[in-house]
Amino acid sequence: MSIQKFHISISPFVIDDLRERLGRARWPDEIEDSGWAYGTNKEYLYELCTHWGHGFDWYEQQDYLNTFSHFRADIGGFGIHFIHHKGKGRRTTPILLTHGYPDCFIRFLKVIPLLTAAGFDVVVPSIPGFGFSDRPKQPGMNPELVADLFAQLMTDELGYRQFIAHGGDWGSSIAEQLAVHHPEALLGIHLTDVPYHHLFTMKAEDLSEAEKKYMQAGQQWQMTEGGYAILQSTKPQTLAYAVNDSPIGLASWIIEKFYAWSDTKGQLENSFTKNELLTNLTIYWVTQTAGSAFRMYYEAMRDMLKNKGAGSRISIPTAVAIFPKDMVPAPKEYAERIFNIQQWTNMPEGGHFAAMERPILLADDIMQFAKKLGIPAQVELQT
Repeated sequence: MSIQKFHISISPFVIDDLRERLGRARWPDEIEDSGWAYGTNKEYLYELCTHWGHGFDWYEQQDYLNTFSHFRADIGGFGIHFIHHKGKGRRTTPILLTHGYPDCFIRFLKVIPLLTAAGFDVVVPSIPGFGFSDRPKQPGMNPELVADLFAQLMTDELGYRQFIAHGGDWGSSIAEQLAVHHPEALLGIHLTDVPYHHLFTMKAEDLSEAEKKYMQAGQQWQMTEGGYAILQSTKPQTLAYAVNDSPIGLASWIIEKFYAWSDTKGQLENSFTKNELLTNLTIYWVTQTAGSAFRMYYEAMRDMLKNKGAGSRISIPTAVAIFPKDMVPAPKEYAERIFNIQQWTNMPEGGHFAAMERPILLADDIMQFAKKLGIPAQVELQT
């Protein structure tokens, strides 16, 4: 086994440099009273970055992060960071939780204790190029390759014969690739969104009315909200210089997504505290992974362009939890073309970062799915 304990420890010089850069920031103008219509709101970003430089205590957050059990494993010469917490009870069920963009492993910190109390062994890896996993130095780190690495982590390194895979955003694509290439290792998959790219493999005349509306909504979303993905899919290195050098540039690029994709009801801090937002930003900053995280889009796009045909329907039992303020919620019939849907939940509230926004709703849905798989939960959650 290559697994080693890992402790987060960021040099004070790195934090001091961050604060100095925040203090020297050169702020652009904006249209008066424009809110978030043109992008990240200057008034809120200034307030957040002022707190980042003068009120936010990274070392307090670092101590909190280190209350979780962190490890690193060398898999095929590639270093993977992950959290691993054993569940309570004599019979536990392993579950892999995979984050997306523009967050990191901290997406799942609130659900870890909920799931371990219910008898799950929880494994939360950092996708390569994110957080404390290695940054890829060669092309090709797409969801399929990440799935291969995570399958090895769960089976070869941690010794689990089978496990449940949960994911949102990139985590959904990685869970799908686990089901395609490692079905023997899976008990089931649980998703908070359905990979959109499958629509491009379907003939327009074969789509239902709900699927046509979904495609139209997706196209409209791409025109109004999807510019970030086009840039990250085509010229990720061009943008990387700006966000790796400027903390307010990094904050602006990421915070706007948290605002637009979450159930904020018009106020970002209805969904997240400043400390949560800044902990995520600081991890990107100190690990210098904003640019390497972009490249997942590039690699996935290249892979999609090479594989235009529709694949076989996935037989692994699948659950989908749709949170209403996520990007473009998919209809059930679209998901049923791709997955063996055994559970479909339309949530009453929440958005893209469901594990951070509505952790009890998400954890409870995972537990209900486990029951359908014949895995009884140790506890019930009160929603």
